[in-house]
Amino acid sequence: MKEMFRRLMSRPGIAAELLVASFLANMLALASPLFVIQVLNRYVAHGVDGTLITLTTGVILAVGLEFAFRQVRIALARGISAGPDEKMSAAGYAVLTGAKTASLERVPPGISREVMSGLNAVETAYSAPNIGAVLDVPFAFLYIAVLFLLNPILAGVATLFLVGAFLVATVSLMSLRKPTREMVHASSAGNNLVGTAVHHADTVRAFNAGNFLNMAWANQSRMVQGLRSRIVNRQGFVQSLGQTSAALMNVAIIAVGATLVVKGEMTVGAMIGANILASRALMPLTRFAQLGEVFAKARQSLNLITEFARIPVEATTGSAKSQYTGGLELRDLAFGFTGASSPLFESLSLTLAPGSVLLVTGGNSTGKTTLARLLAGVLEPTRGQILADGLDLRQSVPEWWRKQIMYLPQEPAFLNATIEENLRTSAPDMDMDRLNELIDMVGLRQFLDETNKGFDEPLTNNGDSLSLGTRRRLALARALTTGGKVAIFDEPMEGMDKDGCAAVSRVMGELARQGSTIIVISHDPGIVKGASVMLDLDVKPIPRITTPPRPVESSDAAGVS
Repeated sequence: MKEMFRRLMSRPGIAAELLVASFLANMLALASPLFVIQVLNRYVAHGVDGTLITLTTGVILAVGLEFAFRQVRIALARGISAGPDEKMSAAGYAVLTGAKTASLERVPPGISREVMSGLNAVETAYSAPNIGAVLDVPFAFLYIAVLFLLNPILAGVATLFLVGAFLVATVSLMSLRKPTREMVHASSAGNNLVGTAVHHADTVRAFNAGNFLNMAWANQSRMVQGLRSRIVNRQGFVQSLGQTSAALMNVAIIAVGATLVVKGEMTVGAMIGANILASRALMPLTRFAQLGEVFAKARQSLNLITEFARIPVEATTGSAKSQYTGGLELRDLAFGFTGASSPLFESLSLTLAPGSVLLVTGGNSTGKTTLARLLAGVLEPTRGQILADGLDLRQSVPEWWRKQIMYLPQEPAFLNATIEENLRTSAPDMDMDRLNELIDMVGLRQFLDETNKGFDEPLTNNGDSLSLGTRRRLALARALTTGGKVAIFDEPMEGMDKDGCAAVSRVMGELARQGSTIIVISHDPGIVKGASVMLDLDVKPIPRITTPPRPVESSDAAGVS
């Protein structure tokens, strides 16, 4: 509810118009009970057809105007929510695409998906009809006031039922918070199970993990069903109680009203009209009570979105070099994952002049890929600095730095977009001649010619449907689109056939001849010939740095051994 009032207060002009439209619509809604009273008291008593025609014409006009004002209110309410919904959706996705990687990786994937689906829950809760339903609640007392003018005793009876309905709505809204919060976490765990079954189908089948996942899913389903039953039962109770309250109120109004009619203290028409007024007064409160689950879910989603929005995001401003030469310096660099007992490496100091070739070696889990991600600006060091021509990457604009490097990750992934769109992400203005040149460089011409649409061929499942060799060659072409001064290749030969390895070797040789700074990360120390510097991450905690003797074939600075 706080969010709804916040939205209303952010647009005071539209909020005022909403209140006016609500007031006029609810005032016009009085026409129906007044019509009943007048028909029973005047037309039935005297039988003048002109009276009936006049009353009928008037009430039809009032009903039409009420409909028009309610439609106007819906249009105004959409104006209240459209902007905040769009802004919240854009902000939530911007966190996904712009958050610092280390912080985002600490958020369970299921929670991230739940946050994005929670945006729909917020949009549903604060939709135009629901805003209108909330604005109708205060006008319930308008009907009670009119009822008081007809008969204070009947007004008192109706008030008792209204207060009861309001208390039920409030208690219902509060009681749904805990099970709704638990439902969000349960749904998150369920999302993770679905993701495993969909994205790792080979693992599930090859290792007979189906039974394990089926049992986990059954347990998860029982938990979700239990929570859903609690929520549905409470909502069903509120709905049934509302209907029962309405029926009992009608009985009470008619019973008390009948005694008053017999005593001559009110007319039959006034009694029937009073019953209609009491029902109209109870209606918005009953509707409000039925929205309890919707608002509880929106509240929980807003809490998740608020927490998600606190994830640190990458800087969009900072320093940049107008002419970057390719020099790199690692100064007292250290990195350790949160909760780890020891750092992957520390006190790493190394200077690479432009055009240097660095070979980083080490076994599994020694930090090779982590170092590549640090150099690419994807992760931030725990301690120390990475300097590009003297500029600390922490102070630089991340977007600028990533245009200065050619980065081939160990596990490349792509956007669910066309091949051309994927290649243009870092270089949107690149011409087709250059794109074709890169395709030829990495040896993908035959693959491209065999696709149905060439560069317009869509990639699905983030490129996972491609073979590993094709995926890595395409990733190499994407890396080269920046034309940066530094090449960072993480296990460039992994998953490649002979032709693929030859293509990578040719690319590295060409980059060396152009004077690019090359950083090759591999578990195979023989992958590069002519390295200027070798960094061994197997040595802990301070990696070993060596400078191998230059080979006689110094012109072939990089290549496959």
